[in-house]
Amino acid sequence: MAASSSSSSPQRDTCLNFITYLLKTLKHRIMNIFFHEQDLEDEEQLSQALPQTIVSSYSSRQLKHQVFLSFRGEDTRLNFTAHLLKALKDTGMNVFFDEEKLEKGEQLSSALSQAIAASNLSIIVLSVDYASSKSCLAEVSDIMDRKDTQGHIVLPIFYHVDPSNVRNIGGSFKTSFEDHELKRPIDEVKRWKSAFVEVGKLKGWHIIGGKFDRPETEYIKDIVEYVIKKLMNNYFRNASEELVGIDDQKKMILGLIEQEDTRIIGLWGMGGIGKTTLADVVYKEVSQKFDDSCFLHNVSEKIEKQGMESLRDDFLTELLKQEIHIRTPSIGQGFIQERLNNKKVIVVLDDVNDSDLMNDLGVQYFGEGSKIIITSRDKQVFKNGEANKIHEVLKLNENDSLQLFSIFAFRQLNPAVDFLNLSYKFVQYAQGSPLALKVLGSRLYTKSKRDWESEVDKLKEYAQPKNSQILKRSFDGLDELEKNVFLDIACFFKNESKEDAEEILSRCYRGAVSGISNLLDKCLIDIITDIPFFSIDYCECVSMHDMLEEMGKDIVRQEAKELWKHSRLWNPKDVYQVLRYNKGTDLIQGLKLDMSQIDNLKLCPTAFDNMYNLRVILFYFAGRFWKKCSEKKLLADQNDSVSLPDELRYLFWDYYPFKSLSSFNPINLVVLKLPHSDMEFLWNEDGYQNLVNLREIDLTQCKNLRKIPNLLSAVNLKSLCCNGCESLVEHPCLDHLAYLKTLELEGCHNLKKFPEVPNHFSILELDETGIEEVPDSVEHLTSLEQLCLRKSGVKKVSSNISKLGFLRSLYLSHCPITEFPKHPSELYLSETQTEFPGNSILEFKSLEFMHIDHCNNLKFLSDLPPYLRYLVAHDCTSLEKVSFTNQNLYELESSEDSHEFFMLFSNCFNLNQDSINNIEANAMIKIGSVLKKWEKESDCDPPILVCCFPENEISANTFEYQSMSSSLILGLSPNGCSGRRYLVFVICLVADFAHGHKYEDII
Repeated sequence: MAASSSSSSPQRDTCLNFITYLLKTLKHRIMNIFFHEQDLEDEEQLSQALPQTIVSSYSSRQLKHQVFLSFRGEDTRLNFTAHLLKALKDTGMNVFFDEEKLEKGEQLSSALSQAIAASNLSIIVLSVDYASSKSCLAEVSDIMDRKDTQGHIVLPIFYHVDPSNVRNIGGSFKTSFEDHELKRPIDEVKRWKSAFVEVGKLKGWHIIGGKFDRPETEYIKDIVEYVIKKLMNNYFRNASEELVGIDDQKKMILGLIEQEDTRIIGLWGMGGIGKTTLADVVYKEVSQKFDDSCFLHNVSEKIEKQGMESLRDDFLTELLKQEIHIRTPSIGQGFIQERLNNKKVIVVLDDVNDSDLMNDLGVQYFGEGSKIIITSRDKQVFKNGEANKIHEVLKLNENDSLQLFSIFAFRQLNPAVDFLNLSYKFVQYAQGSPLALKVLGSRLYTKSKRDWESEVDKLKEYAQPKNSQILKRSFDGLDELEKNVFLDIACFFKNESKEDAEEILSRCYRGAVSGISNLLDKCLIDIITDIPFFSIDYCECVSMHDMLEEMGKDIVRQEAKELWKHSRLWNPKDVYQVLRYNKGTDLIQGLKLDMSQIDNLKLCPTAFDNMYNLRVILFYFAGRFWKKCSEKKLLADQNDSVSLPDELRYLFWDYYPFKSLSSFNPINLVVLKLPHSDMEFLWNEDGYQNLVNLREIDLTQCKNLRKIPNLLSAVNLKSLCCNGCESLVEHPCLDHLAYLKTLELEGCHNLKKFPEVPNHFSILELDETGIEEVPDSVEHLTSLEQLCLRKSGVKKVSSNISKLGFLRSLYLSHCPITEFPKHPSELYLSETQTEFPGNSILEFKSLEFMHIDHCNNLKFLSDLPPYLRYLVAHDCTSLEKVSFTNQNLYELESSEDSHEFFMLFSNCFNLNQDSINNIEANAMIKIGSVLKKWEKESDCDPPILVCCFPENEISANTFEYQSMSSSLILGLSPNGCSGRRYLVFVICLVADFAHGHKYEDII
């Protein structure tokens, strides 16, 4: 970073504050930081003060810094440095910046040059006086040289400067370079100029500043997300090159993807051979070249658990970026199919065992140039699915096997000399299987040579060890805790969220979290980012290779011949037999049952009496969210409750047939999920219930439930879900629950009282409840950002809501409300009785988004505020008058960095002509202003600008070229663009909503 000897200015201080906040935000999001603290006097001291790892690191492939930050600044020890040091203490990302701000030599210091070379990416903050610094220009020259020769990533920020002045050396930059030309060698200045011009041509962020620009925090959020994306892409590209033995196969698949006639590519091979790894590497390298992408893990397993229809809807939701629910077996003709036709996508379907899956998921509708990669152990899947190419994933050769084994056994690329012969023996046993090599190597890490020799002797017992036998040896080496955790994951908690698995297993075994960590170290489980079973949110999930899962289940099967002597039961037939004939014993620790696979069964109240060590009950319907599942399979036998063991930690029972849990003591319970049950109440409140271990309660769609019991002792509760509890009339006070993150009460039609929740809630969803009033106590929800009360009974909202400084969105659509607060920036009042008292909404000072469609009592919209950029007034059939505030103010306010503008007055046929003229004039001003703003941006997508209103003709004064046909010819003069980078024009057209078209399609 370059220095300056001039005095500080407000503009420069603002620049430094912006950089400070940018660094602080980057640090929160990623890793570690280097900071040079000493006040150094010369280049030699600076070089010596830097960590030696930086000097040597750029000879290594793993660079020392993620980001090099170049900016213009003074000696900022008392302001900028103080802020920066605080940001560094909260770090995440590895960012290099230079504190030394004194102009010292003609050349860029070797330390700074090394720091640039040791960084993946450079951010250049181009401020007004940037080019006056010789050091800054030297940095830019070095950065751009590395961009051209080494693929260094460069991101410019045009901070209070016009990008065209950078590209064309204009404004203050012209003066700076003229000054340098008088004092510096011509060749040097020419080199600086060339690099500076090239920076101006790059895509970046243009921050104008001032009252009407976006807050800098929003810019910083965009910058951080973009930096992370660029670094992640770069990381995955480098990581894929280092994956042992996979590079040649990766190049082969990438070559197939480039072939136009190759659409479906099959990766075929045995379990553990690396099919998923190869697909993942290829996917990460090319996904950015497609419109959209999706990697669908463990397809066969997900179909078994959630059903094809549910999986298909999740899949299409991911691709189309909109929630999709198709209630028919096939996608069929229609809008969804058309949208898929328009998308060039890449999709990976991992672990497929049925060729019909491709048609079920609709891959045949993907647009031209789309690619589908499928992994399977069954070659027939590809033949039946008409794959264009089938690639057999090969075993690792001996050299690659030895390298992969060494990575896990020694944490280096080659074995220790004393262990070389033994390493070759293990490589021979693994037979080129990456999974076996990882498991074997992890097991032997840090073990003595004697331990290695002992392990070889044990493997010699098998004439030709199979992968399953190698994996079994790793299980045998676990301690008792690790074995139990492994078996529980294999039988019950595979694909469960890591957080939930740790909570549940920690209540079963002391040290379970450590056990999970040890299993990770031994490569017996993995942690992936996915959607856990029975959830909708992405999170870290516990995963396990299916070979290891099957090995774990086989270990349980061999515990005894009799089913009731097994510690864990998951086969539907086995669980059914134990429950039907009351064969439960104290040996059974867990039951998992897919009830869609059994016949109806009446449960006696003593069915679980003998299973007093039972810790897990998981009774569910596969695909229950999307298949009609009205018939219960486990039925109550003329009893209101069933006796459950007090040792239960995890109770998930879909369609629980009893009225309560009155005979159950939940002292050890961590998770309670009873969706769709016949529950009327949980347990009697006569006695004290110790709920200190309880983390989650899910009573979704318990339509007979009238009351939630006292939760005073549930101090660790994180989630309470009661959506669709139509009979619920009472719930307890929750404001003491410091860890509560989720409260779901949507569809509780008889719930009248606004809930008392902790003040840390940011989103509160109370749609379709009977709540009639938002009380004064709402002022305590100081972190609330979004309040949803759609289709509720709300008639009044307390004025105290205006005290909520973070509240942005208030949803009151379809409510009987007539008066409402004036605070939110987003207001949703569709199908209400709104009339806007006083005939003016200018006093809604922060309003940017407003939905008032289908408000049939609304007659006037006067003095619409200048910052309102999203207004939906569709089908306001009584609306007569619309006016806007001062147009000059409007044009000024539109300089905000917004690239969306919607004004929809469709089906408002009572609007008078003056109002229509006002709407059209306002739209032209807004569109023109936004386009001027957009034209100056260097990397923004084109804006989306729509204004819809009733009219019977198009103004010839505003729209010169008109046509009644489906095409239009424009006459453009040779100099019509006036030197601009883009050709911009406005189109006015006629849209007919009378034949089934929806105004939402415009939105």
